[in-house]
Parts: sequence; C-alpha cells; structure tokens
Amino acid sequence: MLRTLYLIFCLLSFLPAVTVVMADETTPASKNSSTLLVWGDSLSAAYGIPVEKGWVSLLQTKLGDHYKVVNGSISGETTAGGLTRLPEALKQHAPDYVLLELGANDGLRGIDLPTMRRNLEQMITLSQAADTKVILLGIQLPPNYGTTFTEKFSTTYTDLAKQYTLPLLPFLLEGIAENWDLMQADGLHPTAEAQPQILENVWKVLEAAL
Repeated sequence: MLRTLYLIFCLLSFLPAVTVVMADETTPASKNSSTLLVWGDSLSAAYGIPVEKGWVSLLQTKLGDHYKVVNGSISGETTAGGLTRLPEALKQHAPDYVLLELGANDGLRGIDLPTMRRNLEQMITLSQAADTKVILLGIQLPPNYGTTFTEKFSTTYTDLAKQYTLPLLPFLLEGIAENWDLMQADGLHPTAEAQPQILENVWKVLEAAL
C-alpha cells in the first residue's frame, strides 16, 4: 500500500499539465439544473483512461440531467495553480458546488503547509463568496515524508472542514491505492474499473450535501 501511494504521488508531481474540462455535453441539463465544478488534479482528470470512464463522468451519469458536472481538473495541479484559475471558472460556470481536490502536489514539492492551507482557504472563501458550496476531497501522503509532516498535512483538511463547516472526504483513494488489481499497468493510476469505487467514496459525502 505504501509503495503504491508513494508512486502515485510522485507521478502526480511530474505529469504534464493537461486540462480536462468536461461540461455536460452529452446529456443536456435541464433549465433548473445545478452545476458541480470538480477542481482537482490527475486523479480527477481521468489520467490514462477514457474520460467518459473517469469518476467525474460517472458522477454526471449518476446525477442525470438535474445536474451539470464540469471537470476543471489538471494533471500536476497545485493549490497555487488552482487558486489562480478559480476566479475565472467561478465566473464562467457559476457552480452551485465545488468539489475541491487539491494539495497532493504541494506536499510532494515541499511547499510549506501554511502556504497550502492559505491557498485552500482562499479557494474556499472565493467559492463561498460566489454563493457556492464547497465539498473537500482530501488526500493522504505516504509516511516517507515523516510522521509529523504527514499528520499535519491530513490535519489541514480536517481543520478547514471544521472551520468552514464543509463536507469532507479524508482520502479520495480509500480502498483503492492498496489494491494492485485496481491500478493501471504502470502501477501508478487507478484503472477504469476503480473509478466506480472512487465515485462511491465521493458519494458518501456528496449525497448529503446535495
């Protein structure tokens, strides 16, 4: 499990920045539909698999035409990059919900945790100022970075969730990262078969929010 997590986070740090934006183009949303903006990295951008098989696309299928799901995730994205891009995305899509899944690359690159926290906090407050509800999707770092650092990293998400009263998923890849059968041939990314489990993890916190 630890080896898998280490490899996943290493690849997240060095993947090329490829934007995957998936507004609901296949199923027209109803006029009264709500918009969900997924704001993450390669784990939410369907890296290595067809976009339509990624958990974000599966979420659109699950929600149907009462919701429009926009995937603004970028492989290798950091909280700083996400913060820079977010104002325009909020303006363009006017989402009712933001599913915020960023921070792993900050940890890998040694960006200090107070800076990561400030970036996440600003994304939360920007979203709330736009009358958008935030769902926080957390990531856990492998112990290679030291117990103190990894615990403080995880605590960043729990503290922000408490401070801003946000729904929180502690670990997006819970039950997946340690299962080699759910990993791609590179041993680094979840397979298409793993995406329903990722969606199930997300749905545990998203259902109540919706």
